[in-house]
Amino acid sequence: MQRLIAPVLLASCLAACQPAADDGRPPSAREFPRAYRGVSAPAGSSVSSEKARDDRREAETVMELADIRPGMTLADLGAGEGYYTVRLADRVGPRGRVLAEDIDPGVRRRLADRVERERLDNVSVQLGTVDNPKLPENSFDRIFMVHMYHEVAEPYAFLWNMRSALREGGKVIVVEVDGPPSQHGLEPKLLFCEFDHVGFRLEEFVRKPELAGYYAQFVAEGLRPEPQDIEPCSQPGDQN
Repeated sequence: MQRLIAPVLLASCLAACQPAADDGRPPSAREFPRAYRGVSAPAGSSVSSEKARDDRREAETVMELADIRPGMTLADLGAGEGYYTVRLADRVGPRGRVLAEDIDPGVRRRLADRVERERLDNVSVQLGTVDNPKLPENSFDRIFMVHMYHEVAEPYAFLWNMRSALREGGKVIVVEVDGPPSQHGLEPKLLFCEFDHVGFRLEEFVRKPELAGYYAQFVAEGLRPEPQDIEPCSQPGDQN
């Protein structure tokens, strides 16, 4: 009887102690650490009206800070209805390229319709996932993440997968509101930490009223860490 009890107890313990097979995270992200922070619920595909954003020169300010020039190849992640996509496409001109990515199939379809309607021949539209924007490797001079990073539920997997898409000398541009995810923002200290732990160095940081927030620019530095070696960041104010 004792020989039967031990295997039964072992099997019972394994079933109880193992994490659930489906814990809500995509299987492709489970080798990466969880983010110890809140994640904003999607606030819609636009931050405010395009006219209001143009009136305060938001896109112009960001493109000037990012030094966007004709002929560049850019990625617009979380592109939404395409506010930045169409303006980036105009700035890089016919010799440049813009890849617009979103994880919402409906948003992606509407953006594709806009691209076709406005005849943006230098723009392509792509569907990504919560942990991977699915960008081609070694392809982009700039990757834009404007008012969307606070909605990224798997930041370490997302940044790790994104990193290989940068060309040598390429930069990642983040525009965010300085506030908690519950207010559709992210504190700069936490942003810097998450990028740092995936092998990015902060190159520039400025606050601008035109952005209703801040501008952060990163470059890849050193080797990309292995997923299991990435240390999660504590939330601001966490003493642990």
